[in-house]
Parts: sequence; structure tokens; C-alpha cells
Amino acid sequence: MSSALYGWLADAVVVIHLAFIAFVTAGGLLVWWRRAAAWVHVPAMAWGAYVTMAGRTCPLTPLEQWLRRQGGDAPYQGDFVDAYLVPLVYAGDLGSGIQMLLGALLLGVNAIVYTAVWRGAPHGRGHAAR
Repeated sequence: MSSALYGWLADAVVVIHLAFIAFVTAGGLLVWWRRAAAWVHVPAMAWGAYVTMAGRTCPLTPLEQWLRRQGGDAPYQGDFVDAYLVPLVYAGDLGSGIQMLLGALLLGVNAIVYTAVWRGAPHGRGHAAR
């Protein structure tokens, strides 16, 4: 495989990772629109909270780094994706206290959204405001 292809695949992994983080963070709003989305969002949110609070590494991180090395690049240097999106996904050493706070915030915000959804707050298409 060419080094350019490895670089492209690594960039794709970063974009997928960022999309997953966005879904984990704001997926409760999708549940507001379509309640069945909870079947996908709840496990994703649980994984995200676990990885954040336990200080674990998501498997996408070593995959992206491996692809960069295979392509002959040093991870996190170079183009737009590397310079601007990677720091959002790989925020560095946040410390366990900040990680616990972020995980609790993730769970708390989504708990509020889920509570509103299951209490029958107006949501989605075809639902009139009360």
C-alpha cells in the first residue's frame, strides 16, 4: 500500500473518531427525535464514559497511529486534519480529575435529555408543542 493511502486511511480514522465523539456527546438529542436511537446511543455513551473516566485508550487511537507509522509519517503532524481535528480527539494528558469530570458531565447531560424524552416532552416530527 502506498504511503499516501496510509495517510488517507489515518485521516479517515480521525474523522470517524471525531464523529463517534460527537455522537456520544450529543446523541441524546437524536434520541429526542427517534427514541429507537437509544439502542445505539446508550452503549456508545457507556463506552465513551468508561474510556474517559477510566483513562483508557480507544482502539481507534492506536489504529490511527499505526496507519501514520506505516505511511512513514510521524503521528499528529502535517495537514488540516492533523493540526486541527487530532487535538480535539487526542486532548493530551487531562489528568484523572478532569477525565472524571468530563465523564460525569457526559452522563449528566444525557441523563437530563433521556429523562425529558421518557417523561413525554415534545420531540420529533409530528409532535405538537404542549
